[in-house]
Amino acid sequence: MNRYMEDFLQTTWELLGSPEVRSMASWRHHGPITTLDHSLFVAYYSYRAARVLGLDAAAAARGGLLHDLYLYDSRDKSAHPGLQCFDHPKAAARNAARVTRLSDKERNIILSHMWPLGGALPRSREAWLVDLVDTLCASLELARICRPIRLRQRLGVLPLAA
Repeated sequence: MNRYMEDFLQTTWELLGSPEVRSMASWRHHGPITTLDHSLFVAYYSYRAARVLGLDAAAAARGGLLHDLYLYDSRDKSAHPGLQCFDHPKAAARNAARVTRLSDKERNIILSHMWPLGGALPRSREAWLVDLVDTLCASLELARICRPIRLRQRLGVLPLAA
C-alpha cells in the first residue's frame, strides 16, 4: 500500500467504518459496479488530485465518498420521486448528515456532483474537482475500462457481511 492510500484511509476511516457507507456495496450503480466501489474510486482520485493541486484533500475525499450515499435501488422508480440525476444528490446529503457532521463544503460537494445535469452549482474548487472526477470515473466504469473493485481490495475496505 502506498503513502497516498494510507493517508486517504486515515482521512476517511470514520466514514469507511460506518455501516451505511459499507452497505453501499449492496447497491448497483453503473452496471456491475457497486455504489461503494464507485464512491471509493471517486473519493480516492479526488483526494489525490486535491493534494497535488493544494486543495482541501480531506473535504474532497469525504465529499467524494459520500456523494452517492443514496441507499436505494436507483432502477426502482418507487424509491425516489423523480429523475435519479436530480433526486440522489439530495438523498445522499440527507444520509451523509446522519452518518457524520458535514462541513458546508462537503455538503455542497455532495449536492453539486451532478452539475450541470442536476443539483446545486459547485461553490468551491473541491466541489468542481469532485464533479469532474465523478464524471471521469463513471465514464471509465461505463466503458468497462476500469474495475474499481480492485481499488477497494487494495485499500482493504470490506462491505458489510451479507
